[in-house]
Amino acid sequence: MNQSFDQAMELAIGQAKLAGSDVPVGAVILDSEGTVLASAFNERELTGDPTAHAELLAIQRLGKEKGSWRLEDLTLVVTLEPCVMCAGAIVAARIPRVVFGAFDERVGAAGSRYDLLRDARLGQPVEVIAGVRAKECAELLKGFFDGLR
Repeated sequence: MNQSFDQAMELAIGQAKLAGSDVPVGAVILDSEGTVLASAFNERELTGDPTAHAELLAIQRLGKEKGSWRLEDLTLVVTLEPCVMCAGAIVAARIPRVVFGAFDERVGAAGSRYDLLRDARLGQPVEVIAGVRAKECAELLKGFFDGLR
């Protein structure tokens, strides 16, 4: 895929801004042409479901729409580095590329704390493109948490 991921990250940021009272994380899944096939934002507070992370919701929605759990040849773009749970789902869905904005030094599983996505023991390593619009994504999160204090 020959493209900058800035525009796709803009869409993910737009999703994050819809999260309301939840941590503002947004995700989009793109095909090889850059067309958005699925999108989601965190819905843990909305649903009371601790697994309702943006990445998981986008993966689940696209899998149901496609009628297949195999999401090969796609790219997941997310505003925050995936956690261990989301990284496991990405690997299980066979998504070959992940693009993320802000790093998550506390629980990130795409290079910060852990590196599950590129761990060949789990299967085909996932290509990781980190730090796309990182400052903007981090400021969105910082603003949310500052508002809680």
